[in-house]
Amino acid sequence: MFSNKKSAPPPVGASGSLLSAPPNGVIGTGAVQASRPAPVRSGERGAPSVIGPDLTIVGNLLSVGEVQLDGEVQGDLHATHVVVGEHARVTGGIVAEEVIVRGHVMGSIHSKKVMLQSSSHVEGDIFHQALSIEQGAFFEGKSRRSEDPTAGIARPDGGHTNGAIPLPGHK
Repeated sequence: MFSNKKSAPPPVGASGSLLSAPPNGVIGTGAVQASRPAPVRSGERGAPSVIGPDLTIVGNLLSVGEVQLDGEVQGDLHATHVVVGEHARVTGGIVAEEVIVRGHVMGSIHSKKVMLQSSSHVEGDIFHQALSIEQGAFFEGKSRRSEDPTAGIARPDGGHTNGAIPLPGHK
């Protein structure tokens, strides 16, 4: 009868309207921002936000957590951890603390730790602290080692990835 669980509010766009994918699975242009996850103990990751194989996002994506991408993103993707699935495609830049690529990326990657697995296909420059490339991976671009590869990169909402992510409505 009674529950301590609170239901999460539905996702709301910048105009205040509810966000939902139309029947064809394509979301229109603009930035999509994942909601702030519940606090997680140090060293633990929360549940990832999943972009399914039947979903195409046209616009920038911003998350304060992990993103598992199995669909397509045509825009920049900013998150803490990004996993690009084997059949996924990103046409745009990726900025994250850690990036694992199994699918296609056409754009630059700025990340402290980048792993290109054997099924990956990357066309673009990679700025990193650590980079691993498995045998069979395709990589065409420049590899640049940097102490802080994500410093000074503008987020889709106009901010910067300096570690502090403001709450919605705050700068």
